[in-house]
Amino acid sequence: MGYRVAVVGATGAVGREILKTLAERQFPVDEIVALASARSAGREVSFGEKKVLKVQNLETFDFTGWDIALFSPGGAVSAKYAPKAAAAKCLVVDNTSHFRMEPGIPLVVPEVNAAALKKARKGIIANPNCSTAQMMVALKPLHDLFTIRRVVVSTYQAVSGAGKSGMDELFSQTKGSFVNDPPTVAQFTKQIAFNLIPHIDRFMEDGSTKEEWKMAVETRKILDPDIKVLATCVRVPVFIGHSEAISIECEKPVDLEKARAALRKAPGVVLRDEREDGGYVTPIECVGEDDTYVSRLRIDPTVENGLAFWCVSDNLRKGAALNAVQIAESLDEQHLIGKDSPLWQPVPRAEEPS
Repeated sequence: MGYRVAVVGATGAVGREILKTLAERQFPVDEIVALASARSAGREVSFGEKKVLKVQNLETFDFTGWDIALFSPGGAVSAKYAPKAAAAKCLVVDNTSHFRMEPGIPLVVPEVNAAALKKARKGIIANPNCSTAQMMVALKPLHDLFTIRRVVVSTYQAVSGAGKSGMDELFSQTKGSFVNDPPTVAQFTKQIAFNLIPHIDRFMEDGSTKEEWKMAVETRKILDPDIKVLATCVRVPVFIGHSEAISIECEKPVDLEKARAALRKAPGVVLRDEREDGGYVTPIECVGEDDTYVSRLRIDPTVENGLAFWCVSDNLRKGAALNAVQIAESLDEQHLIGKDSPLWQPVPRAEEPS
């Protein structure tokens, strides 16, 4: 049996990737609708190789009778319309940051904490930040083995994390540099072409950025509330594919061969760790791929029970669209979609989320 599926923010980079991923993975769809703002209504987007959808106006759309909606329209839009969809008993998987830390709304990476979906009693499930999602996939098997207590991560994040406008800015600045045109800076705080910017999202009082804060709090919500995280998030002149250099400090002694074996078996992880020229994965090689690639695995001798590694992933897929679709697949597998879903039943007092 298929579902009635809505994709909200369907004209954006992530929305289009969600439509592509739903078709590629053959999610059971009986009917699908593409939704966006009034100014995008009437435009056309592709669903699979043969089907074209005419975009409908989110502002006037009625979610009654629809089973699941995958949202990626921006936080303010999700804040307004996701609760309306959930009130109509249409399950929401939201890709924005708006609901991630809200009590009673699970924050899910299916390879890590799919069981949390059963707690989605508000009808909304949150998709984590793109940089957090790939890190969780890599950390989960290591945490199961060694119990991670501290993570230090430096990210090298592609401009597609800032949307189509970020990609356009990198392209125009790069092209302009060859004809001596002065760079136009709009999306980022400084020139991004041939440069690195250690600043993603707004600054907070302690000197960290909101992106770095997200990685810390989301890791604790998804994986373990006792893990400490120090993140430094950097925007780099790469179109697609986030990279991360990660060092972990564990409670138990680290065995390198056991770590390798666990990563090889872990869902969503590909270990490519050859200690030779080119024996690692770079962001350009992960574009269009579903997995998180781990390389440069080695003992960190500077701390007790330390391990360091490099990981890359397609941020538009595992960092956004793919993870959202995987959440939908997991909801289907757990029989949590539809008007008879236990998620719509009254919550017994003993099960109420804190």
